[in-house]
Amino acid sequence: MNQTKSARSRNFIAQGSILAMTGIICRIIGMFYRIPLVEIIGTVGNGYYTSAYSIYNILLIISSYSLPIAMSKVVSTRLAKERYDDVRMALRVAFVYATLMGGLMCAVMYLGSDFIADAMEKPFCRYALRTLAPTIWIMAYLGIMRGYFQGTGNMVPTAISQIFEQIVNAVVSIVMALMLFNYGVRANLVYSETEYSYAYGAAGGTIGTGMGALVALLFFLLLFLLYGRMPAGNGAGSGQRGRTRRKESFTQLAGVLLVTLIPILLSSTIYNISTVVDDFVFSRCMSSFGMAASVVFLWGVFGEYRILFNIPVAISNSLSSSVIPSLTNAVADKDKALIASKIKISMQFVMLVSIPAAAGLFALAQPICDLLFASQDNSMLIQVLRHGSITIILYSLSTITNGLLQGLGHLSEPLKNAVIALVIHVAALVGLLYVWPSINAVIYANSLFALIVCILNLRNLHRHVHFTINKRNTFVVPAIASIVMGGAVFGCSKFLIMLLPESFQDGRSGLAVIIVICIAAALLIYAVMLVVLRAFTHEELLEMPMGLRLYRFLHALGLM
Repeated sequence: MNQTKSARSRNFIAQGSILAMTGIICRIIGMFYRIPLVEIIGTVGNGYYTSAYSIYNILLIISSYSLPIAMSKVVSTRLAKERYDDVRMALRVAFVYATLMGGLMCAVMYLGSDFIADAMEKPFCRYALRTLAPTIWIMAYLGIMRGYFQGTGNMVPTAISQIFEQIVNAVVSIVMALMLFNYGVRANLVYSETEYSYAYGAAGGTIGTGMGALVALLFFLLLFLLYGRMPAGNGAGSGQRGRTRRKESFTQLAGVLLVTLIPILLSSTIYNISTVVDDFVFSRCMSSFGMAASVVFLWGVFGEYRILFNIPVAISNSLSSSVIPSLTNAVADKDKALIASKIKISMQFVMLVSIPAAAGLFALAQPICDLLFASQDNSMLIQVLRHGSITIILYSLSTITNGLLQGLGHLSEPLKNAVIALVIHVAALVGLLYVWPSINAVIYANSLFALIVCILNLRNLHRHVHFTINKRNTFVVPAIASIVMGGAVFGCSKFLIMLLPESFQDGRSGLAVIIVICIAAALLIYAVMLVVLRAFTHEELLEMPMGLRLYRFLHALGLM
């Protein structure tokens, strides 16, 4: 029994490491392809791009976003009992759902593009909405395949497909954005307009998303044909109970899938709809204040902030996805100690990453923004990034607590908490905009939303599982280490700027040198501070995703 638990624990660590590392790689690829994309389409084009994506994300959530999690739960529980026919039937049910919902949401986005764009006060956004629409249908089928393989306990196919998807996305997005932007320049001359180049460029940038998803889906279909088939029969090798058990019908499995899927779907929709609500409220309020001309530009700045924001939050998303099957098994085994251990280690790991990430982005906001978006004035973006650094921590914690509650089987609670937070968030946003008509009002309203979700989710977790968070090691020590690290790298960056010739530091190569040196110093300082302050034991470190690599890194530095 102990060997089985140990094996499951090691699998949790390994799978969490794979998805966390993949999430980081994909976000880095996403950040680097968005740099030339923004260079091509400009901040205004990025405003159209960001608005289109916020609508796309909501319709994607409704059609397929929760399918990987739901399929993972359905498949893992049935494979554990060797109910292979039931798994096959679950796949059929999921494909019917994906066909219906994916097609419906695709039609809503394409046919409703004019209405949606006008409602957002961004009529030229319609082109990006239309080019994104088919991607929703593709992603519905892709979600099934990812959920199936995750349900088998293998995160590697998901990881590989995500990297393939992101690489194709990056290449196609840049090429198509450039082609369509140039086409839009000619359209501007014909129609005596200024927006066609930005709108067409943004639409070209979204085409890569669909192509990347299509390549990932083809990869999964090939993988399924080669390796994804299951043994024939229900309960083969599982004893008399497995052989005599009745198969689940299409209707039964449809009910199971919907019961599993709908709470996650609603929770994710409410949790992510805040960006769409922000877009509508911000556009309407700013227009009523006579500032409509700046709406698209400011929303483009917000989109640039989200590029940097998403990198550390990706780790929480990855860990949240990987922890659900593991927690489901622990709950099925009624292993309270293992459940409590996973919750504490997951939260501690997320805070150890997100807090220094927020501090680092705050301290290095100016050189990072000037490096990534060298062709524009970044004063507004730098301000937004510094105001929004705390949001990284809150979103990371709220994301992992959502995943933990879902893994425990309490699927409706994140939904209730997100609804409460959204209502307060919208009221706060409207109030902030009337007092402070700026994009920073959106940033602070988002921070409030994530904070409320965190508080409510943690309260629910404590009610269901008797565990005690080590507040010192989870929050206090990472915060102290991050403040010291942030102060040190801020001073380091200023010193390097003074030291290096002005002609060198003004270019991207000079800024890159400064940032690389500062990041290397930050990693060393933060690692030393964690060890000095005893943020974790050797055993706790090894339990975390990427724990063995972190231990080897610290050991090589002579810190452990």
